[in-house]
Amino acid sequence: MNEVFNSLLNTFLSTARDVIPIAAILFGFQLAVLKRSISNPIKVILGFAYVIIGLSLFLVGLDLALFPLGSTMAEQLTSPEFINASNPETPIWSDYMWVYVFAFAIGLSTTIAEPSLIAVAIKANEVSGGTIGVQGLRLSVALGVAIGISLGCYRIVVGDPIHYYILGGYVIVVIQTFIAPKMIIPLAYDSGGVTTSTVTVPLVAALGLGLATNVEGRNPLIDGFGLIAFASLFPIITVMAYAQLVEMLSSKKIKKESADAI
Repeated sequence: MNEVFNSLLNTFLSTARDVIPIAAILFGFQLAVLKRSISNPIKVILGFAYVIIGLSLFLVGLDLALFPLGSTMAEQLTSPEFINASNPETPIWSDYMWVYVFAFAIGLSTTIAEPSLIAVAIKANEVSGGTIGVQGLRLSVALGVAIGISLGCYRIVVGDPIHYYILGGYVIVVIQTFIAPKMIIPLAYDSGGVTTSTVTVPLVAALGLGLATNVEGRNPLIDGFGLIAFASLFPIITVMAYAQLVEMLSSKKIKKESADAI
C-alpha cells in the first residue's frame, strides 16, 4: 500500500511540474500579451487541479494495470502451449491468429474510448454543420487503428522490414488525397495523431514489446516498436475512405431523388 501511495505522490509531483509551465504560458499570454483578465479564474484554477489529479491517477493506473496486462496478454497469446503450432520449432504466421484478433479488438476498443478523438469528432461535427458524423468519424478512425495494429502484429511475427508497410500505406494515402473530398483531407491527416494518445499508446506499446519478446528470433528493440506508426497511418486511410463512401452514397441518393422527381 505504501508503494502505491509513494508512486501516486511521485507521479502527482512530476505531473504538476509538467502542467504548471503550460498554465504559466497560458496565463502569461492572457495577461501580458493579450492584456485581458481571465474569466472565472477560480474555475480555471480548479480545472487545472483536476487535470493534474486526473493525469496522476491515470499514469499510476497505466503502470499498475495496462502495461502489465498488455505484456501478459502478449506473452500468453504467443506461448507454445496456447498457439499449438503444427511445428513448435518453427511456428508460422497463421499459428498466431488469436494475436491478430486480440490486436484488432484492443485497437478498436481503445480508440473508441480515446478522449482526444471524442473531442475532435465533436468539434468536427460542429464545424461541418453535422456533415461529419461524430460516431461515423470515431468508428472509421477506430477501424483504421484496429487494422493497423493487426497488420503491425503480423509484421512482427513474420519479421518483415517495417518500411515496406509504411511506404505502401503512404502511397495509398497520397492517392486518396487526390480523390477524397477536400473537406475531409486535413481532418483525416489529424486523425492519425489523435489516436496515439493516453489510452491507446500504453497498451499498443506493451503488446508490441511483449510480442517481439516472445516470438522466436525477434528483437524487442528492432521489432517491438513500430505499432504506433501503424496506428497513426491507417486511420488516415480509413477516414478518407469513409468520406468517399459517404460522398458516393449521397450522390446516389441525390440521383435517385432527381429521377423520382422526373
